[in-house]
Amino acid sequence: MENAVSSGKLSTREDRLHRGRKVTTAFLMQGWGQFVNQVVLILLLLIFHHGDGNPPYSVTTVQWIWRVSFALPAVGTLWLVYYRTYKMPRAGHQLAAAKKKSNVTGYDVDSLRMTGANFGGRLLATAGTWFCNDVFFYGNKLFQAQFISVISPGSNSVMTGWIWNLYNVIVSLVGYYLASLLIDNKFYGRKMMQQVGFLMCFIMFVIPAFNYEYYTSPAGIKSFQAMYFLSSFFNQFGPNSVTFLVAGEVFPTPIRASAHGFSACIGKSGALLASVVYNYIDNQTKFYMVPWFGLAGMLLTWLFLPDTTGLDLKEQERRWAYIRAGRDADYHGIAIHPKHLSLWERIRGVGKNYDPELDTKQKIEDMRQEWAGKERMRRQREAGGEAAGLFEDADDEEWSERVTDYFKQTTDVNAVAGPSIAGPSSASWSTEKGKEKAVDVDVGRGVSEKPGSSGSSSG
Repeated sequence: MENAVSSGKLSTREDRLHRGRKVTTAFLMQGWGQFVNQVVLILLLLIFHHGDGNPPYSVTTVQWIWRVSFALPAVGTLWLVYYRTYKMPRAGHQLAAAKKKSNVTGYDVDSLRMTGANFGGRLLATAGTWFCNDVFFYGNKLFQAQFISVISPGSNSVMTGWIWNLYNVIVSLVGYYLASLLIDNKFYGRKMMQQVGFLMCFIMFVIPAFNYEYYTSPAGIKSFQAMYFLSSFFNQFGPNSVTFLVAGEVFPTPIRASAHGFSACIGKSGALLASVVYNYIDNQTKFYMVPWFGLAGMLLTWLFLPDTTGLDLKEQERRWAYIRAGRDADYHGIAIHPKHLSLWERIRGVGKNYDPELDTKQKIEDMRQEWAGKERMRRQREAGGEAAGLFEDADDEEWSERVTDYFKQTTDVNAVAGPSIAGPSSASWSTEKGKEKAVDVDVGRGVSEKPGSSGSSSG
């Protein structure tokens, strides 16, 4: 969710149509990691076991395989630490700038309270669906031991299991890439992808659960094998790719890391549940248990998860500023458009204040206040003989010369000289030479003046 070019930003206005693809393309490296790991294990077994994958395996062979397989990713981890520290020194500055702008640390009581009050449903969606997905992700391994024992009866070679797992990883990679291709598609997108993925995983598990003997027999093993691969495919082309992404999109920056971390924590408890409970129940009971997490994940997605496909995430920051200022009802932007709200939020009436025309005017005044704050800080540094601060150009892509010149000409000098005001602006339209003007703002591109107009419409 970081890159060296954007200094840690998850999204900008320009990449909102391809943001999901960028994140999932990085996330699909998980699939390649599984693939490479399995290939390395197979090669190491052949190397240290004299070219043979069959048992018995000596202690020396196992020790070498275990140590070398862990040493290889350790090298990559050390390189990552070096690159993140010395090649991306400003990767965390965007988050720090957003928190400073909102006057929060991400850990204050007010932020936590407001998160629960305004984003509680979203937190339930991201944490709950991640939990359900991880039960499935590890529950997928249920199929593996079952159909291998039928296809290769009496085999106790780890090589057999590793070969079948390699096939499964290849199928998973197809799911990863298809998810990356369609996750930003406006006709499919994140929410639909996650719902379909959960539903298919539910079907792939519930069918063998109620006809277990047939599907684990030689007569039904081909169908069982197909369902195994399909469950793996739809897990990647669905919740496993989407849960990671949406937990970083549906929350504003000041609380995003905390909310994403909480969701991941709850998700890993699902993995823990699977690894512990499966040791105490028989195979058929496992299949009775697992499908319902897919159904629960689909329902949580349908009811509580908003669709952020195509949404500029800076709108989340604007909405959060209004919430922090106690003026959430005054926010009229695209972040509360019905298509970007969950069913639960629409039922609660969150989107009732959406008004694109009012939002256009608000954006101009919000930008004016932000510009005045930046200008005030710049003048204070110049007066003190200090160099530019770390946060001065954090959002420079929005402040074109045309935008800056407009605010210089139309902003009251007292607004620049006065104290900083937290939260969004509530100021009225400014005037120039006693004549009211309306402006049309296209964030990141410029400001155009329309003399004689009394308002403006959203772009």
